[in-house]
Amino acid sequence: MAKLSSEQKKQVEAWAAGGATLNDIQSRLKSEFGITLTYLDARMLLIDLGVKLIEKPRPVEKAAEVLAPSQERESAPDVGLGGGGRVSVSADEVAIPGAMVSGKAVFSDGKTVAWFVDGNGRLGLNAPEPGYRPPPDDIPVFEQQLDALLARM
Repeated sequence: MAKLSSEQKKQVEAWAAGGATLNDIQSRLKSEFGITLTYLDARMLLIDLGVKLIEKPRPVEKAAEVLAPSQERESAPDVGLGGGGRVSVSADEVAIPGAMVSGKAVFSDGKTVAWFVDGNGRLGLNAPEPGYRPPPDDIPVFEQQLDALLARM
């Protein structure tokens, strides 16, 4: 994990207070301080610093349940934002081998993708078919839901 100076810690707190998302803070750490962190490391840094991100109100929509309740540990609410479609993110009760946590995401095109966070904190996706890419508008919604799900876990 990165060691931040007291000035850098204050700057991270200011970014969060200004409404920055986890991705914003991760990008700013890299661009302004030259500190590269994985998604999970950035999340852990905020927890260590006691920094809370400001939740923006979002409309909540329900999507069809794809996984049986016995297959999931927790799921994030389905969220529709601006140009994004319907996205549903859930966590597996037992993580796949080699992963700290794993789950499923259903994107607005109806495709189900398996996601996982490996032992190094890197996020990975297993697509349902070779070359599959989720709709671009769904990506920010997926990231927000995954962040909320991991925070609850």
